[in-house]
Amino acid sequence: MSTRRKAASLGAVGAATALLVTFNPGQASAHGTMFNPVSRVAVCYGEGPEGPKSQVCKDLVAASGTQPLYDWNEVNIANANGQHQKLIPDGKLCSANREKYKALDWARTDWPTTPVSAGAFNFRYRVTAAHPGTMTVYITKEGYDPTKPLKWSDLETTPVAKANVARTAPSGYYEFTGNLPNRTGRHLLYKVWQRNDSPEAFYSCSDVSFGGAQQAAAKAPTQQQIDAGASKSTVSHHGHGGDVPGERAAANKVAAQDGAVALNAENTAAATGGDSAMPQMLAGTAAVGMTAACFLYFRRRRA
Repeated sequence: MSTRRKAASLGAVGAATALLVTFNPGQASAHGTMFNPVSRVAVCYGEGPEGPKSQVCKDLVAASGTQPLYDWNEVNIANANGQHQKLIPDGKLCSANREKYKALDWARTDWPTTPVSAGAFNFRYRVTAAHPGTMTVYITKEGYDPTKPLKWSDLETTPVAKANVARTAPSGYYEFTGNLPNRTGRHLLYKVWQRNDSPEAFYSCSDVSFGGAQQAAAKAPTQQQIDAGASKSTVSHHGHGGDVPGERAAANKVAAQDGAVALNAENTAAATGGDSAMPQMLAGTAAVGMTAACFLYFRRRRA
């Protein structure tokens, strides 16, 4: 292949690849939930979406199906921009006012709990896609009634923990320390993770118990469970909340196919001594195919 034709072929493929990289949803990603104390959605996912153990998780699956559990890291509002109380009404805090996760708002006393006590507490947030922002954790006031839907006024205005989180989380966790006040019985810890590189925010409710009667113990999912359920998630663990299932995989498949076309173009040129115009045509087709895939992908995303 002549230098000119090789450059043209590679340039066409490079332009298409650049489009995919530019619009890759993984560049605007953040997902996760609280693992210590364990959030409600993590508790039920840890029990197993297909065979939950506790009655509340069985009822959740009966009412909403298993998908909310396979999508355990997606309780979000894409355009929150710090307007949490404006966007989430009383009684809908745990679900972030999303119908898909409405069972998380159930006011019940049989949610498994994490035993805690007053004083320093080490929070662990399982993050499947990291982004910088602020993690804020609030606790319910003394006298909180777990048989009633959680309201904003049920939460102390001063958070028990507030931490700036980084763009990366090599261990897979954000870990930070807070201070729990004196409480008795069952309470809720409400977490808000507001990204500072996007208006997106994530939310979770964790049931905790301060002394008193023995509660059903909450357990976080293991890494093996997370890996086993990833293929059933409709949320890319490295994409934006609410990804349509299979879209990104389809885009990657198109990219691989078009890359193969470009390689065949170069091989064809080598076989013909560089006299054929076919390599440029094939490379151009690859670029058009890649561009079309990106356009269709993001048009569906916007819809």
